[in-house]
Amino acid sequence: MTDIDEVDFEIDQEDLDTTPLVEVASDRLSLLVNDLHVSYRVFGAKKVGHGPGRKRGVLGRLLSRGAKDPAVREVKAVRGITFAAHHGEAIGIIGVNGSGKSTLLRAIAGLIPLAGGTVHVAGNPALLGVNAVLMKDLTGERNIMIGALALGLTPAQVKARFQEIVDFAGIGSFVNLPMKSYSSGMGARLRFAISASAVPDILMIDEALATGDAGFRAKSKAKMDEIRQSAGTVFLVSHSLATVQNMCTRVLWVHEGKLVMDGDPKEVCGRYKQFVAQHKEFARAKK
Repeated sequence: MTDIDEVDFEIDQEDLDTTPLVEVASDRLSLLVNDLHVSYRVFGAKKVGHGPGRKRGVLGRLLSRGAKDPAVREVKAVRGITFAAHHGEAIGIIGVNGSGKSTLLRAIAGLIPLAGGTVHVAGNPALLGVNAVLMKDLTGERNIMIGALALGLTPAQVKARFQEIVDFAGIGSFVNLPMKSYSSGMGARLRFAISASAVPDILMIDEALATGDAGFRAKSKAKMDEIRQSAGTVFLVSHSLATVQNMCTRVLWVHEGKLVMDGDPKEVCGRYKQFVAQHKEFARAKK
């Protein structure tokens, strides 16, 4: 179920980096998604309009095991999405909550099974926040080492890039403290810095930039340009249309698991903005 009445967070225009996007022309494919389907099951769903579900004991649950449970519902999160991405592209993915944006990224990264279709990747995808898993009880220093090694860097490379990662994340002396003492913004910035340190072939960022200030967004944009110039591809999921238009060369609009529109950031974001406004007006009229 989508949340059409969500807040469409917009960054003030003066806070955005006005540096034009670096043009990286390439006809080399980095990713091909063909008729992609992703489904998952929701357990424990209650029947609407029939009161509370009847509680069953251990014996009852054992006897009913294997039978079709009406409380198990299949959700089709991604339904027949097809697109191709080229080296050097920065692709934004927009849509209301529950539209399948994050599920699409996880499927591309190979983290969840496909119900149908195929995903062909030329290189190694790095999904921000997954490949660089942070452990709250360990210090930032230890997390940088573990996360960077997981991305394929050698111990010597991690040591050489350590200070650069700390400076990029802007955590200063907090690098010596456990992650549980960090704010959510500090954690998000450190995940970005670790994920981008390996200059992956495909970097996927899911709602990480909204926690940063204008300076961090400017550094993030520069890092994305660096990855694209190194023949990489960047995906950015965000509710901030201003951020998407400022940082991306192309936008995919996903709704209810389907690809609605694929094209120029200004055009796609404009159409999506109209869609959200119309549905908010419709929802208010029904009240």
